[in-house]
Amino acid sequence: MDLASRYKGVVGFVFGNDNSGSSEDSYVERLLDRISNGVLAEDRRTAIAELQSVVAESRAAQLAFGAMGFPVLMAVLKKERDDVEMVHGALETLVSALTPIDHAKGPTNEVQPALMNTDLLSRESDSISLLLSLLSEEDFYVRYYTLQILTALLTNSPNRLQEAILSIPRGITRLMDMLMDREVIRNEALLLLTYLTREAEEIQKIVVFEGAFEKVFSIIKEEGGSEGGVVVQDCLELLNNLLHSNASNQVLLRETMGFDPLISILKLRRSTNSFTQQKTINLLSTLETINLLMMGGSEADPQKDSNKITNKTVLVQKKLLDHLLMLGVESPWASIAVRCSALRCIGDLVAENPKNLDVLSSKVLGEESQVEPALNSILRIILRTSSIQEFIAADHVFKNFCETCCRAASVLTHILKDNTQCKERVLRIELEAPMPSLGAPELLLHRIVRYLAVASSMKNKDGKPGYLYVQPIILKLLVTWLADCPGAVQCFLDSRAHLTYLLELVSNTSSTVCVRGLAAVLLGECVIYNKSSESGKDGVTITDAIGQKIGLTSYLLKFDEMQRSFLFSSAKPAQSHKPLTRSAAASMAEIEDGTEDDLSDQKNEDHPILISIFDVQFVKFVKSLEVYIRENIIDVYSRPKSDVAVLPAEMEQQGGESDKDYIKRLKAFVGKQCSEIQNLLGRNATLAEDLARTGGSGHSQPELKVGSGSDRVQAEILRRDLQKASQRIEMLEAEKAKIESEASMYQNLAGKLESDLKSLSDAYNSLEQTNLHLEKEVKALKSGGTPSTSPDIEAIKAEAREEAQKESEAELNDLLVCLGQEQSKVEKLSARLSELGEDVDKLLEGIGDDMGLPEDDEEEED
Repeated sequence: MDLASRYKGVVGFVFGNDNSGSSEDSYVERLLDRISNGVLAEDRRTAIAELQSVVAESRAAQLAFGAMGFPVLMAVLKKERDDVEMVHGALETLVSALTPIDHAKGPTNEVQPALMNTDLLSRESDSISLLLSLLSEEDFYVRYYTLQILTALLTNSPNRLQEAILSIPRGITRLMDMLMDREVIRNEALLLLTYLTREAEEIQKIVVFEGAFEKVFSIIKEEGGSEGGVVVQDCLELLNNLLHSNASNQVLLRETMGFDPLISILKLRRSTNSFTQQKTINLLSTLETINLLMMGGSEADPQKDSNKITNKTVLVQKKLLDHLLMLGVESPWASIAVRCSALRCIGDLVAENPKNLDVLSSKVLGEESQVEPALNSILRIILRTSSIQEFIAADHVFKNFCETCCRAASVLTHILKDNTQCKERVLRIELEAPMPSLGAPELLLHRIVRYLAVASSMKNKDGKPGYLYVQPIILKLLVTWLADCPGAVQCFLDSRAHLTYLLELVSNTSSTVCVRGLAAVLLGECVIYNKSSESGKDGVTITDAIGQKIGLTSYLLKFDEMQRSFLFSSAKPAQSHKPLTRSAAASMAEIEDGTEDDLSDQKNEDHPILISIFDVQFVKFVKSLEVYIRENIIDVYSRPKSDVAVLPAEMEQQGGESDKDYIKRLKAFVGKQCSEIQNLLGRNATLAEDLARTGGSGHSQPELKVGSGSDRVQAEILRRDLQKASQRIEMLEAEKAKIESEASMYQNLAGKLESDLKSLSDAYNSLEQTNLHLEKEVKALKSGGTPSTSPDIEAIKAEAREEAQKESEAELNDLLVCLGQEQSKVEKLSARLSELGEDVDKLLEGIGDDMGLPEDDEEEED
């Protein structure tokens, strides 16, 4: 089926036949007739100019042109290359037909003819091949308009056009040649290649093979590097497309041109005292390229890890850290977006790379006498900046540096994590009092606990309770410090006030769920990591205090509440890297910075600092601690206390009782006591185990009730069964939605095939009418007395009929095969929907009923 008839079938189905008699249709049809059949060259040129004008201004004209105009203009481009004016007109008209016309008052759901035209033209590989051949023409406007047409096709139908260009010999080569053309054409070709190389690995490899790296860096240098305009941005976007998740292209860049041309874009002149928006975007795009190189390739690529390490090593060898420190720390003129991006690059550059860590630790900043280590400068940003984004980015550097922040507590958390020796050493640190009159020096751990208490009374600039993130961060530090460190637990419990405050904090309803939960974890660590045998500080005493002051049920409930909180439930791994496009770069460059005061009055636990601090690793660590705490509490409740306060009277020897009778009585008494103790311990352990398993599901109670154990076990079993059933229902609903989606897709495809079959039937009927007409002419000729010509006419008629019948039968057979395949798929999907309880007949009701309407109208017209 040719391009025009297919479009008529689509338009007829969408719009019906009401538009066929419109003035725009008639006008466009007359112009196309003059272009196709005109005798005078000037008249044909005038007609194509008028056609371009009306198509550029009217959606109806665009629609009419799409129905019948493409074959006419493609014929002009193919057969009349010598008539430059006609070729210009044809290309301009195609550009207008593919460019959407915006009408502010038009309905939002109105069909866009330009998009339909784009879809139609992109389906014809011969048309794409013809357009690519025009790029070799010498005329400037021919090449320029052709690139605009290809860009419009790529914008709306990227996958289809990518496949078409790949199938055309030297298709990509012709596009790459345009990068060496005049500036206007070069820029248009650059924009086209950025669209073409998005998520197309085969095209990326061919483009690189055609010398893309050399040409891109040459254009960047010619345009002025980071000081250049939007052309530099387009070059960097193309470069990022070529390197994104493509380890082989990264290796090729590293081993051919090297990273020097890329790093030179980040080099700032010392006299630079201004950053334009475009310069900011160019620097962000370059930092994006650095990030892609540090990722090493796609997750599935086996050489990703080795490539990542090599890229990081080479980048540091090329002095990249110096430029990043200039952008992120030293330059007072860099925008907040550039500073944050540069700091994140520094953090990623040293992550899991000991050599790069050593290089960063040796870096110094400043001039002459004002020199200081680079890490000190970054630490100053963490402690003093008023920018939330800059704090998080600088904290990222220290987090990665200390693992292979928010303030000093966050930094100290990174230092103490999984470092027992460091924990013990920091325990001995004493801090001088702010004033001598305030007393003797104070241990660092005790000072931190005091700060924890002070943080609850902190106010924001309006005098309201604020800075809700300070307590959780200090609690995170304490949880990390006390983990697997009995010395720190002993130091914490040396002050009785610490335990009292912690018990109150867990019970304080005005505290956030996160604060109460972390305080509960800290209490649990005082039990599980407690090696003290001193009365009042041992684990059993702490457990008794929890039961008396909070209640075991209420205490365990704090863990469940924390796990359901926003911070813990929303903790996710690092997001997949997204390409930095024009629109995304512009939005990043215009980022509005936030300060602590701006966010200090947030009541919810979605503060950006907290989201950054409570990462996936810490959440997993807390969850593992929770399990350990529950198990140890059960163990404590399952064993007797070490001391017996009162000696029972039965243990004393009675007057006149012989030693033999006394020993016999003692044995009976001890046996009875042992039996009772074992029964009590068993019941106690069962209750504690039930509470731990149910997560403390219930109200706070000071005592445990023996009779509730079996009920809670049964409730837990029912709850788990309900949870499994809910998961099964969700899975079935998802499967049902998927099957319904596939069914809808196949139904739409079947409708399209029916439409194509209808068009084929119309064509067949037209041929029958032609045959009938020829038979009438034969009869007329016979009756007119010219028998000598009859055999020739009969032969022509028979030959035409046979040829038409063969062609129609072949196409009809193909369509019937397709319809049979689709019918089989629909039957399978219908059976599956029936299994899921759906009414298949109701879903299929009305589909295809309106397909015969146009045919009835045509028969009435005949």
